This record gives sequence, structure tokens and C-alpha cells, in this order.
Amino acid sequence: MNWMGIKKWGILLCSLLLSFALYGCQSGGTVSEGDGLKVVSTIFPGYDWADELMSGTGHTPQLMMKNGVDMHSFQPSAADIVSLSDADVFIYVGGESDAWVADALKTAQNEDMVTVNMMELLGDRLMHEELAEGMESDHDHDEEDAHEEVYDEHVWLSIENAETICTAIADALSTVDGEHAAQYQDNLSAYLAKLSDLDSRYQQTVDDAARDVLVFGDRFPFVYLTDAYDLEYYAAFPGCSAESEASFSTVSFLAGKIDELSLPVVLTIDGSDQKIAKTIIENTTAKNAEILTLDSMQSVTDQQIEEGTSYLSIMENNLSVLEKALS
Repeated sequence: MNWMGIKKWGILLCSLLLSFALYGCQSGGTVSEGDGLKVVSTIFPGYDWADELMSGTGHTPQLMMKNGVDMHSFQPSAADIVSLSDADVFIYVGGESDAWVADALKTAQNEDMVTVNMMELLGDRLMHEELAEGMESDHDHDEEDAHEEVYDEHVWLSIENAETICTAIADALSTVDGEHAAQYQDNLSAYLAKLSDLDSRYQQTVDDAARDVLVFGDRFPFVYLTDAYDLEYYAAFPGCSAESEASFSTVSFLAGKIDELSLPVVLTIDGSDQKIAKTIIENTTAKNAEILTLDSMQSVTDQQIEEGTSYLSIMENNLSVLEKALS
């Protein structure tokens, strides 16, 4: 059974346990004076955006996927489902990895919960997960699935998308907590200004760069980022692939691109063991490319959060990596 099948069985079990946990509970509602505001996000970017927007209100959000758990392997526990049930605002991605959400929301205690589905917000700006030249397909999918077009879930890696989602989160917070609506909107304006400045610096970096091609010895969750700045890329696997071993033909193809384009860097994503990247470099002529990491924010740890890691700080660091990779 693949991980999606395991998640489906898990959510069924959680739903049964939830029915007992919520027995006798009354339906929730919007926040009134003196009540706590409960905001839950499945992933780190949504959590961090909510935290920024809630600044100065006395409320803080909760992160569901903790301890660096990747969303592609996340399976909610019964406690997670119970915790979600009485949330005032629930923020989630809305892709295949969130297939469990629909069942969880059906059993939610708070009938007035406001949800923010990131992918639903983006409409025709959603991008399909691409099988680029030289990239290996995911063998976990059967032939029928292989012909289906799958939307890429990593929508937060576009700053433009971040602006759209943050606006929706601020509106959701204002809806359930009217007392602090002005504060949420003020925080939104300040944060959007920071995102706009960062976007301009990304564009300037790309405009000034000597190259416009990236090579990933890893999965590739950055289709929204590369599309935003018109960058080309080659990679071992699509962003949501479960594969971890690259074939000789894939390694050879990517090593050839390093040689052909004289690229100084092979990129990996957060949490990578860099094994494929090292093998690619060993198969290049010069064997001297550097390995750098672009952080996709799929496995941010509790310690990083405690140390002050934020969406902006990660994207700032990614900008520095991008500048070096394109130099």
C-alpha cells in the first residue's frame, strides 16, 4: 500500500475516534470578547503568515505539521483531528497531500469555522506538476495516474501567491475576530510591502545574473518560483515524487547539463542527503560544482521556529543561494 492509501486508512480511524471525542460537545461560533482565537495551519508558511498578521492582537496560531514532518508523508493523528475540530480559522494547501482534510472538516465541531484553501484561492494561476526533460517519473503512480494532470502543491514558493494567500488569511481573521479587524489589515499592509520589496530584489537578481538555468540533484518543488522569474531548470524528480534513487541516465543527463552550461552549482532541497547531487558532480568533467540548498519550507523544525526562522528569512536565504547559482 502506498503512502496515500495509508493516509486514507488513517483518516478513517481518526474519524471514528473523533466521533467519541466530540460526543456531547456543542457547536462553536465566531470569537466573542474574552474568548481565545484558535487558528490552525497545516504547514509552516501558513502558520508564519498567520503569526505575522496576528501580531499585536494577543493571539498566536498553531502549527499542525511539527518537528520537520514533510507534508507529503504527514498523517494526522486523532489528536490532530480533535484539535482542528474547534478551530476558528483553518489554513491548508488543498492539494493531494491534503486529501484527509475533507473528511476532517465534515466532523468539525465549529460549524462557523472559516477555511483558507491556498490552491483554491489561486484559480487559473495554479501550475501543473511538470515532467521536465531528463526527469524521472514517479513509479509509485500507476499508468492511469501517470496520464492525469496533477497540480503542483508548492504554491507558497511564489511571492505573488504569498500576497494573495496572506490577504485571504487577513480577511478570515477579520471575519472571526472583528474586534481586531483593523489590526489585521494594518499588519497585512505592512507585510505586503515586505513581500513586494523581496519580489523586486528577486527580479533584480535574475535580471543581473549571468545565467538563467538551474540544475537540481533532487526533487523539484520550485515550479512557481522559476516561472515567476522566467528561469529554466533541470531536475531528477518532480516536486511530489516519492523516488529517492536516480537512474544512471538521469544522473548522466544532469551531469551533461552541468558540463554543457558550465554551471557552478548543483542544487538540493531542505532535508536532502545530497547523495544524488554528489553523484552528478562526480560524473561531470570538472567535478568541482558546489552543492547548495534551496529551502522549500516543507520540513521546518520546531527548533528553527524557536530560533526565529520565518517565511521571509527563508526566502531571503534562498535569494542569496539563487544569486550564487546564477553567477
